[in-house]
Amino acid sequence: QVQVVESGGGLVESGGSRRLSCVVFGSIFDIGTMSWYRQRPGTQREHRFLVAEITSYGPTSYVDSVRGRFTISRDNARKTAYLEMNNLKPEDTGVYYCKITRLQDMRDFWGQGTHVTVSS
Repeated sequence: QVQVVESGGGLVESGGSRRLSCVVFGSIFDIGTMSWYRQRPGTQREHRFLVAEITSYGPTSYVDSVRGRFTISRDNARKTAYLEMNNLKPEDTGVYYCKITRLQDMRDFWGQGTHVTVSS
């Protein structure tokens, strides 16, 4: 069984920084792309959108609104992904979800999310 657990959320002032972590538990040894999604308060799951992702070989991509402020990284030995968020803005507020893809069968696994609130 595979479990994805996010942590690091909280309340932060505008202009501040926060580091999110995503740890994968269970018998999984072939993690492909690891991604961070954001769901804004009051929206449905279908409105969850991709913020950043990193492939198993390292290439990264970001949504335009966070490029230059956020950095995604991963530690394959620890089965962990990170999202370093700098110069946070109120519009960055939301629940951040981690998604990983298991290469064996290309199945996706989601975490329960971690809340980030940026005060103005």
